[in-house]
Amino acid sequence: MRIFSTAMVSLLASGWISHAAAQQGDAVKGSAVFATHCAECHSLKEGKDKKGPSLFHVFGAKAARREGFMYSDAMRASQFTWDADTLAKYVASPKKYLPGGKMKYDGLESESERADLIAFLASLSGR
Repeated sequence: MRIFSTAMVSLLASGWISHAAAQQGDAVKGSAVFATHCAECHSLKEGKDKKGPSLFHVFGAKAARREGFMYSDAMRASQFTWDADTLAKYVASPKKYLPGGKMKYDGLESESERADLIAFLASLSGR
């Protein structure tokens, strides 16, 4: 166990994996995080955009993929795939992670809430 812990700390410190990607979240708690922090601007219904694009099956998808939604030039150029690592970094600080993006949200500070949110979004995509 000590060898695993030392190796995990080394990988985290070196940036090979993020803490949020290494930490398992709780999808049930993530549903509440979504309701509190995301639902005002994002829908989970296919094709139903709000201020932000629908997050229907977002986990594992390419960024700026929704036809008809007006993404920022920065988002269209990002080449992001919405995996656990990318979502964790983006949700933590959208303006810092993607300068020039349109998202007005300042970020979700809590690592555990980010992990829960990611688990929730992954569960909706069958992951």
